[in-house]
Amino acid sequence: MSKGTPNFKQLQTLLGVSFRESNLLRQAFTHSSYVNENRGAGGSDNERLEFLGDAVLELTVSDYLYALYPDYAEGELTKLRASIVCEPSLVTFAERLDFGSYVLLGRGEEMTGGRTRPALLADVFESFIGALYLDCGLEAVQAFMDRHFFPHIPREGKKPVTDFKTQLQEYIQQASVGTPEYRIVAESGPAHDKEFAAEVWLDDRQLGSGSGRSKKEAEQQAAADALNRLQP
Repeated sequence: MSKGTPNFKQLQTLLGVSFRESNLLRQAFTHSSYVNENRGAGGSDNERLEFLGDAVLELTVSDYLYALYPDYAEGELTKLRASIVCEPSLVTFAERLDFGSYVLLGRGEEMTGGRTRPALLADVFESFIGALYLDCGLEAVQAFMDRHFFPHIPREGKKPVTDFKTQLQEYIQQASVGTPEYRIVAESGPAHDKEFAAEVWLDDRQLGSGSGRSKKEAEQQAAADALNRLQP
């Protein structure tokens, strides 16, 4: 389904959801590169929906963990939530649901592998949640999460996916030597195809560097580089 118009009716059937406003679902899967290359067709990209979906995910996951772990302190719940609502975790769920096949991309983004790019998939998952919330309400989001998300989260406090930034934070905390600082040191490319470079520092020492198609992705790569250097 990488070419042609995605079958969003089929997607709704597969996910067990029903949108009243089909254009909202389409927007959730519309990348900015597609809008930039098809300005005459109208429509908006998914960036605003991504913003909303991120907040809705935080709320639904918080509610789930609050009920599941009544003995956990705030810090423990916050740490566990961060391991669930993070890019690697969201990418896993987006891939499981084959979201990449439904994304509307510009030709350049398509040719450079955008359909499988982790940052893009994580953003699309958040956008879908934002669209589902706007169209069907919070109960529909919770039903979706109960069906497709929460059953795949291990119980007993085990982390389903830990992102590199969390791993680095924990590694540094064990040594009690401070808090890592992330810096975006460069960005290049047009608005729809940016490349970011990031560094992670501890006091006056550079621990690692990395690049990516979003600031989050670049920071993740910098953290991964730091871990490779620090860990024996």
